[in-house]
Amino acid sequence: MKTGIVFAGVGGQGVLTASSILGVAALKAGMNVIMSEVHGMAQRGGVVVTEMNIGDAHSPLVGDGEADIIVGFEPVEAYRVLHKAHPNAHILVNTEPIVPITASLGNANYPSVEEILKNMEGLNVHPLEATQIARDVGNVITMNIVMLGALSEIPVFPIEKEYLVEAIKERIPAKHHEINMRAFELGAKAVKK
Repeated sequence: MKTGIVFAGVGGQGVLTASSILGVAALKAGMNVIMSEVHGMAQRGGVVVTEMNIGDAHSPLVGDGEADIIVGFEPVEAYRVLHKAHPNAHILVNTEPIVPITASLGNANYPSVEEILKNMEGLNVHPLEATQIARDVGNVITMNIVMLGALSEIPVFPIEKEYLVEAIKERIPAKHHEINMRAFELGAKAVKK
């Protein structure tokens, strides 16, 4: 059995950190994990996608229609990778957009979050105000940990929460543990609602 997970966002959102924490958690749980990263101008707000297979897998790539979970750090980027999801997949979507400069200048259109979510109707979508939760915790940088907390509550997620917590504490400096644990718990609570 394997679980395919696709993370999608833009540079600076902590997509790579979150996916590497998840990789460590899978190993701590004694599971096989294979992952691949695709990132463009990540430091300049470019697209960042990580594909990962946990369990009985021989490739890091998640084929079209094979993802069990999509973790969208940015709404348009979540929508962009929807072709990877199978019909019963769970889609976590941070509802705060990062509008590209071309759209800000009026040279391109950026759809409303409502429009994006409407186009996902009929799917197992979990909209989440992850960026706002991170702000409320006290540091917007913890948004990726909010998303991991939310991910831990998805029914098909194969790793026990304790391993994710251990991996976060291992990968994040000790002085930031308290704020990140609060972010994690609030992310989990937001999906439980």
